[in-house]
Amino acid sequence: MGIYIVMRGSKPDYAAIARLRMAMRRFERAAEEAARARGLTPQRYLLLLMVKGAPDGSERALVGDLAERLQLAAHTVTGAVGRAEKAGLVRRDPCPQDGRRTWISLTPDGERRLAAVVEALAHDRDELAAAVEQFAPTRSRG
Repeated sequence: MGIYIVMRGSKPDYAAIARLRMAMRRFERAAEEAARARGLTPQRYLLLLMVKGAPDGSERALVGDLAERLQLAAHTVTGAVGRAEKAGLVRRDPCPQDGRRTWISLTPDGERRLAAVVEALAHDRDELAAAVEQFAPTRSRG
């Protein structure tokens, strides 16, 4: 799904773009607060979310996958995974196809905390979705 720049004639509609950016920032702030209220840093919340939300549905990820999805360097993600593992939020399992790699998955505590944050953000996600929907192209009915 692409986000389309709203145009007013031949110029971008800066007010509409600003409203979208404001909605995105409100959601980010709500997510940060919800994470902290459940004993997670915002960065750990994102790490857990990216593991659980693996595109293939496996609910696990390799460090390289997480680095791409989080837009961070692999060594940064490796450190974050190590700290999350020490905190009991994730575990590492050897990759049978490549012994140099490990799968990252959530522990029961990581699952519980992530679910609590996601649940707390239900209303905020609805508001963000409504803001994003303004940018979707109109579909012709035919």
